Amino acid sequence: MATIMSRRVLFILPLLFASSFAQQLYVSSNPFAVFNKKHVLGPHELFGNPYGNPNDYKSKHIPDDYGTLPLTKFDQVEVQAKQVDAIPVAATNSDGSWELVSLNSGVSAMHTILLPKTNKVLMYDATIWKISKLELPPGHCRVINQATNEQDCFAHSVLYDIDTAELKPLELHTDTWCSSGGLTIDGNFVSTGGFQGGANTVRYLETCQNCNWREYPTALAEPRWYSTQATLPDGGFIVVGGRNAFSYEYIPAEGQNNAKAFFFDLLKQTNDKDENNLYPFVYLSTDGNVFIFANNRAVLLNPKSNNIVKEFPQLPGGHRNYPASALSALLPIMLNSKGRAVITAEVLICGGSAHIDSYTKAGNNIFYTALQDCGRLRITDENPVWKRDLMPSPRVMGDAVLLPTGEVLMLNGAKRGCSGWGFARDPNFKPVIYNPRGQKGQRFKELAPSDIARMYHSTSTLLPDGKVLVSGSNTNNGYIYDAMFPTELRVEKFSPPYLDFSGGKQRPTIMAAPDRIGYGDKFKLQVGGGPVGEQVTKKQMLVTVYAPAFTTHGVSMNQRLISLVKAEVSYDNGQYQITAVAPPSGKVAPPGYYMLFVVFKGIPSVAHWVQIV
Repeated sequence: MATIMSRRVLFILPLLFASSFAQQLYVSSNPFAVFNKKHVLGPHELFGNPYGNPNDYKSKHIPDDYGTLPLTKFDQVEVQAKQVDAIPVAATNSDGSWELVSLNSGVSAMHTILLPKTNKVLMYDATIWKISKLELPPGHCRVINQATNEQDCFAHSVLYDIDTAELKPLELHTDTWCSSGGLTIDGNFVSTGGFQGGANTVRYLETCQNCNWREYPTALAEPRWYSTQATLPDGGFIVVGGRNAFSYEYIPAEGQNNAKAFFFDLLKQTNDKDENNLYPFVYLSTDGNVFIFANNRAVLLNPKSNNIVKEFPQLPGGHRNYPASALSALLPIMLNSKGRAVITAEVLICGGSAHIDSYTKAGNNIFYTALQDCGRLRITDENPVWKRDLMPSPRVMGDAVLLPTGEVLMLNGAKRGCSGWGFARDPNFKPVIYNPRGQKGQRFKELAPSDIARMYHSTSTLLPDGKVLVSGSNTNNGYIYDAMFPTELRVEKFSPPYLDFSGGKQRPTIMAAPDRIGYGDKFKLQVGGGPVGEQVTKKQMLVTVYAPAFTTHGVSMNQRLISLVKAEVSYDNGQYQITAVAPPSGKVAPPGYYMLFVVFKGIPSVAHWVQIV
């Protein structure tokens, strides 16, 4: 460990520093006792040789590497056009494109989220390494040990400007390693859990100019390391699971502590030797209940009564949560003017590992082929069943990004192994776009590959201009730049195919829109641009709202895309007047900030921030 920690930064790029650190940074009567609480590292803190051969898997025959179960005619996804609204897809032969936008993110972007109002991406990793590639301003070091006065003068949290790539360091005291997070109604950030003294912590970060972290190290009843945080219909949060935490709890009011958590038997039942139920997939359903998936099983929890109201069939084929690490998303919620009694909610889970011991075997340099299948489940159906598709290639540790068009972008990760330091091989460089409303055989399309391996601890963030910010990847216990998969500080932007404007294509422009709307409100949009020389019909346009995801370890917490009802559309003198209808309740769209997009024939506008309350 000492050898790893001694590797020093070679250079620091010019950076934009915070102008003030006067705000209170933590709240505790004896913070150092909490911050420095020691725990024995668990099995997921093992790591392989960072200087090994990234192609070593090619020389080994793995006799039981059976991979993905074949599809049958009974479990394949069938989409009926009359049951769902079609998603207009941009007519293009483009495979998308990549651009390198920064050489230094300051910190390894293990966790990311786009903050409303500021248009900055919050990036942070962990304090345990006591090093990054960005120092704090003089005089603002973190005291690690009062007795020895050992200090950490590196930033472990930054605000990344999406337009200029400038960095603003933020000062963290509790360890955020493998934590969770989400946005409040006012667009501020709340973080939960982490490692050692950070495991029971709730942190707050406001979006004001000189705001910094406020940290409450004893707020949670149980340690939340590898837990998942989800927003509820009233804007509150539930936090589910974590290492040896077979429970869930609700985030208390700021400054208060939870006395105890709610025991959750599903997590106990789905635990195994490799702990393949960490970072469970948690989604708020359109009926106000909470869908929780762990390992290969799922239930529906009523957050008011704390009762299980439904148990779902097991997803066949293998193991899906960390460290098997499939990607997952709540598919776009399609509202329409027919006013269905039940608003469909559907979950997608893709990849993972067929083997319950993929982590253990990776520790012995055996890297199983990742799963290639996707399971889909309509969680609002009376008797739901899993349906399956096959991706173009296997993927573990991938990200799922909901695009403003209603498509899903799948990217990052590897084709072999699992999550963990040095426990994966064969990077999956090719993104895939998935149209959930497409017909069989036409749902997946491989796109232009990156040339940067985005493995363990990589992240993806949808931006207001429709591009996707791709950052992170640290397969090493520390900041190591000469490993087979080095600690990655470069930042890219990926432009999906809908941003190919060749052939005279134009994107729509939101000329006027409200900044705040109430549930069920009708509101007006004035939209210009769009295709040259032709009008866009009502069926060829979408109005969507997107809740930014908190992304870490292949889990995109609180990500949500809703296609709104278009009550009226008119066209005059090159401009469209659209009357749209806001979501009906917090069950469908929890209160808070959303990016509002208008999509013409598969081409999205630049987003307009709107608060739904």
